[in-house]
Amino acid sequence: MNRAVRNGLILAVVHLALVGSLGAKLLADRATRPRVWVRVAPVDPEAMIRGRYVRLAVEVDRLEGEPSKAPRPPFAGRGPQGSESVALSVGEGRLIATRSAEDTGVLGALVNQGDRRAVRLSPALAFFIPEHVADPSRRPAGEELWVEVTVPRRGSPRPIRLGVKKDGVLTPLALR
Repeated sequence: MNRAVRNGLILAVVHLALVGSLGAKLLADRATRPRVWVRVAPVDPEAMIRGRYVRLAVEVDRLEGEPSKAPRPPFAGRGPQGSESVALSVGEGRLIATRSAEDTGVLGALVNQGDRRAVRLSPALAFFIPEHVADPSRRPAGEELWVEVTVPRRGSPRPIRLGVKKDGVLTPLALR
């Protein structure tokens, strides 16, 4: 075996180890971290370069904790105006956003959603969909789009599957 082939094989093994370790971590988080269904709002459903995914802004019913006196984290310019760093947790089957003086990688901003106020998280989630499936973010009146997420210790929630809530009943979508 010449040197170039050996170096190529070593590089391939390193790449497989990196991808495998990431996959193992995500599977371990899915098995051990809390899961919860949360309401989402589609973001840029008409973007031409969007590809076969739907961008979803997670909405939390309330923001807990006192307003942060700490300076905004350096990445805060990428989030909605008036946003602040939040830590995420699950309690009573709901996603909870708590103000945080530390950089958690997640921002929360208060938004008006019709007759209710919500906390919209940033960055938005990307949910990839198969080519043959119609855009699930386009819902008729009376239906809300929800996503089941894994809540990691740090960072944004990780989407698992989409669902639709109509008349108080949440039904997972079959997108295969």
